[in-house]
Amino acid sequence: MKPIIADETMKTSITSFVPAFAAESLTTCRLCPRDCGVNRHESASGFCRADDSLAIASITIHHGEEPVLGGDNGVCNVFFRHCNLACRYCQNYQISRNDSALGPAMSLGEVTVKITAILARGVGALGFVSPSHMLPQMLAIIESVRSQGYNPVIIYNSNGYDRVPSLRQLEDAVDIYLPDCKYMDGELAWRWSLAADYPQVARAALKEMYRQKGNVLHIGANGLARRGLIVRHLVLPGALENTERVLEFLATDLSPKLHLSLMSQYHPTSAVAAEPLLRRGILSEEYQQARAAMRRLGFTNGWAQDCASADFYRPDFNRDQPFSD
Repeated sequence: MKPIIADETMKTSITSFVPAFAAESLTTCRLCPRDCGVNRHESASGFCRADDSLAIASITIHHGEEPVLGGDNGVCNVFFRHCNLACRYCQNYQISRNDSALGPAMSLGEVTVKITAILARGVGALGFVSPSHMLPQMLAIIESVRSQGYNPVIIYNSNGYDRVPSLRQLEDAVDIYLPDCKYMDGELAWRWSLAADYPQVARAALKEMYRQKGNVLHIGANGLARRGLIVRHLVLPGALENTERVLEFLATDLSPKLHLSLMSQYHPTSAVAAEPLLRRGILSEEYQQARAAMRRLGFTNGWAQDCASADFYRPDFNRDQPFSD
């Protein structure tokens, strides 16, 4: 493998390493449905408060919720700072809050060194978490990693609040889409994520992901996913009607054959202590009703977490390894 040098000239701008559409998007940013139109080379004034730098909170091995993605070795996940959705209840609130500092920018060389060191240990997948507002940075990282002779499976792990034109530009770069489908209730989406248009945006985005990857999850000889679509849905407290509407959309507009990851891991954070519903966990009977809806609608591929999952998957991004015990 070629050695990577952490070059100071790569510290902030990555425009010379990405396709033209991505570079231009930083000048008038319309990467995501917020459609801010800000010049991210000059300021961080859009909804996500991100500039053109490599604002990365963590590069770490993550074993995640779906075993078919990482197996025993896990996935090398790149966690970007800030978010284009900024849900009030986010478990990654330490890094997703847009009112917090971006932190020091890493150079592309530094990022590549960290990623390739993990891939060299036998990790075969590279995941990007909350990438919707960071597509140029993501594409630059992928290109840099591949230039070193690595060709990992690329996982796009987004909140589902994505623009179709942006997704179309990712068709050849992304192997596996791993989106959330959070809401089919616009009022709930506004109250908890300031995105009343989330239902229609997510419908269009997931249909585009489905167009690109279909409902077959392609598995390699090692038993791990190589290409496809996995849709996550986090069951939220007191929001069963929303869950049922999400599942109905996925079954009717996409396919009940797609791989669904139904999640029970919601855990209230201090940010929602005053919210009557969000300040409690989901009840066992709520989750059982969600699983019953999943079965009724014909989903047979995927995973449903155990109710005890709320006691796990709680990262601490103040640590070098956020998901270690």
